[in-house]
Amino acid sequence: MKKRKVEVVVISDVHLGTFGSHAKELLNYLSSIKPKILILNGDIVDIWQFRKSYFPKSHLKVIQKIISFASKGTKVYYITGNHDEMLRKFSDISLGNFALVDKLILTLDSKKLWVFHGDVFDASVQHSKWIAKLGGLGYDYLILINRFANWCLKKLGKEPYSFSKKIKASVKKAVKHISDFEKTATELAIEKKYDYVICGHIHEPKIIKKETKSGSTLYLNSGDWIENLTSLEYNNKRWKLFHYSEMNFEEDDNLFEMEDLIETQSIASKKIFVKQNLVK
Repeated sequence: MKKRKVEVVVISDVHLGTFGSHAKELLNYLSSIKPKILILNGDIVDIWQFRKSYFPKSHLKVIQKIISFASKGTKVYYITGNHDEMLRKFSDISLGNFALVDKLILTLDSKKLWVFHGDVFDASVQHSKWIAKLGGLGYDYLILINRFANWCLKKLGKEPYSFSKKIKASVKKAVKHISDFEKTATELAIEKKYDYVICGHIHEPKIIKKETKSGSTLYLNSGDWIENLTSLEYNNKRWKLFHYSEMNFEEDDNLFEMEDLIETQSIASKKIFVKQNLVK
């Protein structure tokens, strides 16, 4: 496959280690590009919901691909998010082309770029983490059920359906949360005189010009690799929202990475069997 050269690529909310993560699709995408700068804008590995019994090979391959980028000259910035907040104790370290930070400021073609995950604006994360973690677990299982439903719909020749998007669209509070999130991020960016502000966290891919009496900024959100499968790409002084569907890859019929899931469940069953025998 011929690789596309991209100046800057931003991805976020991959949630490796959960059932909902589209790691195989992300690996396909990463294998198709050659970025100068790769920005991982939080929640790449989901430490909140990490399961010893579930971390498929495809998830590990994504990590290996990221390491490969850094070893071959790509500058990789890993910005911490709420689901990988444990990494914040190691923030501001740099190893070769890899840097772990909580936020990032860059200059692109004489314009200032401000990148951060965005969980700092989320009251449920900041003040009621147990509620947020419980909600994250419920979301993961909702996505699991949704993927099974979409597999059935595909077999019937019907269009896929998103449970979570339907729920968000029908709940005014969720819609207002997204609107408030964008408003807070852009107002701060304008105040600080940043030309671009990039966030993740809310799984809502977007590029939109925002203006206030104090000035303007370009708000960008990289979306996620759970439902939207999107990234941000910067080339020739322009930002683009890239959708995985543009690659024309066929969806994998191997539901929930079934081979990996069966393998991990088999290992877990063997461990239980051994423990039971030891107890006897």
